[in-house]
Amino acid sequence: MKALVTGGAGFIGSHLVDTLISKGYSVHIIDNLSSGKKEYINPLAIFHELDISTPAAQKVILKEKPDYIFHMAAQADVSRSTSAPLDDMDTNVAGTINLLNACRQYPLKNFVFSSTSAVYGNVSSQMIDESHKTSPISFYGLSKLTAENYIKLFHDTFQIPFTILRYGNVYGPRQTSKGEGGVIAVFLEKLKKHEQLKINGDGLQTRDYVFVQDVVEANIAATDKGNQMIMQISTGERTSILQLIDLLKNYHTNEIHAFHTVDRQGDIKHSCLDNTLAKRILSWKPYYSIQDGMRETYLSYSF
Repeated sequence: MKALVTGGAGFIGSHLVDTLISKGYSVHIIDNLSSGKKEYINPLAIFHELDISTPAAQKVILKEKPDYIFHMAAQADVSRSTSAPLDDMDTNVAGTINLLNACRQYPLKNFVFSSTSAVYGNVSSQMIDESHKTSPISFYGLSKLTAENYIKLFHDTFQIPFTILRYGNVYGPRQTSKGEGGVIAVFLEKLKKHEQLKINGDGLQTRDYVFVQDVVEANIAATDKGNQMIMQISTGERTSILQLIDLLKNYHTNEIHAFHTVDRQGDIKHSCLDNTLAKRILSWKPYYSIQDGMRETYLSYSF
């Protein structure tokens, strides 16, 4: 089988490429290295240094005709989406449409799209399922929701098969401090520099943190399951910023110092995703607890 991973030099994408190759896939990567790193690229993958919005990206797809496309490339920095929303549209919307236009021209088996819990916005529900109203409060969330709608319409119009996976806050080795869900990486980089940890607001805001390898396994399961469906990839458990810091204290030998500042514009207060549908349809479940995932992530840093 042949797979193409956009964003395959990035955090989640590079882990997916590694696992696909270990399973015998032939893998192509499209990445412009705006946030990805060359050192994350598996040497057995074929790398195309391209922007997903360009005609050259279409040419790669039409030449290689991959069985599966895992679309992970994105502008995922919420702060940047607020200051430069046009960048979100260019990458997250126009880039997705560019890929879909290429997929119209050959029999693709599945287009697996990485989406986000940011499409829901600020919600009062203790647990969010896939039927929940989408009302993003950030330009990033809006751009991903718009891409989702284009994917669905391309299916309705051109019969391009798809599976959309809405992630909780993904974390793990190779994550940078930029982008959605990057607070764990931010904290670890601060600890490496012996700096204080900055807590936005009261620190009681919660997220559903899901380990990167669990996300990878969900993507691979979606190659032949869940066609034309939207599913949430998560743990179904809430963890606050203050709880994350308490966990770090279990692994870090030096004292950890933190201070509070104002809430960040565009941030959601609470987010927890119901993963029941993904468990049933994909025959998948998260393997890593927050304790195990945090430990593995911490150990990947050189302290």
